[in-house]
Amino acid sequence: MATETIFSKIIRKEIPANIVYQDELVTAFRDIAPQAPTHILIIPNKLIPTVNDVTTEDEATLGRLFTVAAKIAQQEGIAEDGYRLIMNCNKHGGQEVFHIHMHLLGGEHLGPMRAK
Repeated sequence: MATETIFSKIIRKEIPANIVYQDELVTAFRDIAPQAPTHILIIPNKLIPTVNDVTTEDEATLGRLFTVAAKIAQQEGIAEDGYRLIMNCNKHGGQEVFHIHMHLLGGEHLGPMRAK
């Protein structure tokens, strides 16, 4: 059974967040501990704990994550130079909040991703 997270409260605006986009499917807000000049989290409004919990019913919502990422990248002025989209799954994948979310990072050269 899915457990409500801090993201659920951000979606409902019960706790403050710097929301940059919200519609009926997704919400996007600035990360409170940014790892790049632009670091925005894009989340489905529906609580989906991990990528392993995604169903075919979620395809429209997950597609919206990507179209919103592109829209925000344009608005933030990082689309032309490039940006990185990251989604982590479970503890070994680095997931800390169990409500799937996409990290949009940019605003500087991010360099190659390397595994340990």
